[in-house]
Amino acid sequence: MYEIKTYNKIAKIGLSKFDEKYTVSSDAAAPIGAIVRSANLHEETFPESLCAIARAGAGTNNIPTDKLSEAGVCVFNTPSANANAVKELVLLGLLVSSRKVIPAVEWAKGLKGKGDEVPKLVEAGKSAFAGPELRGKTLGVIGLGAIGVLVANAAQHLGMTVYGYDPFLSLQNAWNLSHHIIRAQDVSEIYKRCDYITLHIPLNKDTRGTVNRDALAQMKNGVRILNFSRDGLVNSEDMLAALAEGKVASYVVDFPTDEMIGAEGVVCIPHLGASTPESEDNCAVMAANELIDYIENGNITNSVNFPGAVMPRSTETRVCVIHRNVPNMLASITSAVAVGNVNIENLINKSRENYAYTMLDVNNCVKDEVEKRLLATEGVIRVRII
Repeated sequence: MYEIKTYNKIAKIGLSKFDEKYTVSSDAAAPIGAIVRSANLHEETFPESLCAIARAGAGTNNIPTDKLSEAGVCVFNTPSANANAVKELVLLGLLVSSRKVIPAVEWAKGLKGKGDEVPKLVEAGKSAFAGPELRGKTLGVIGLGAIGVLVANAAQHLGMTVYGYDPFLSLQNAWNLSHHIIRAQDVSEIYKRCDYITLHIPLNKDTRGTVNRDALAQMKNGVRILNFSRDGLVNSEDMLAALAEGKVASYVVDFPTDEMIGAEGVVCIPHLGASTPESEDNCAVMAANELIDYIENGNITNSVNFPGAVMPRSTETRVCVIHRNVPNMLASITSAVAVGNVNIENLINKSRENYAYTMLDVNNCVKDEVEKRLLATEGVIRVRII
């Protein structure tokens, strides 16, 4: 019986993917897997039994990925499950950054009780909320992952000229990207050319503060900036200064902070990007399927810390090894496995930065002996035989 721990309320349709081999609860004592949404796990103490965590969403900065990597715990995300929900909110963000709809609605509420004067007051006051149309304007999409591609394609259909920038554009996303999207050679081209800029990149040590004083100085006067990725991508102090100077006409952010709430020109949305029932269902289903395939078959899909590796099973026994990405590891692993009458029928070996993953389908394997030899091999972090 496998235990799965939930750190947030997870959509039932996702949890239903776990069959009778699993028990799912928020207080699992020795879970092999876990599903989380927004809970902060950086102070969490994880049991030795834990092999994998799936984030029902795209961002994983609430998960201590480095710590878990060293423990051989695979961290998954669901990068495309909420893409449409976020895309739709980004399109709303484009509109509210231009048309001042939100302050206009608030102003209109103040007309309550004016009786027959309301139509005249509306006509007299509406000019204060005028704003430009999107058609004919230029949008820069920084990050062409699942969400960025959808945003770029949709904006092009609205009549915008769209530039996209992503030095790590995947083949799949390249196929999905409209041929009308202009590929920027570097991010400065986005800054210089675009009337609107939307961010769709992960937050890490390399991307923190991407939009800062230097970046803002390269942008057009009156640029409108959207951030539906992570708050830390934008330097708040520099953004507020740019808004005060009129360099930035509007900043729409899905991650409110104290300094941004109520600031002139800022539209703070309370992290609604993936808050649709369809998105929550999609994320939960994908997260559950990722965990099940890893727990039962060792296959890795959509991991943020280990390489992707999927191999059809050819024997009843599969040896899964997480190890360091150093020379001669594959030879050491196969030597430790293929002892006596053990036969390796098939294997896959993939690497990602400092880590690597090897799966071997074997016959005549004495599990305890093979596991002991592998764990004694320098560079091996974790072994599972399933």
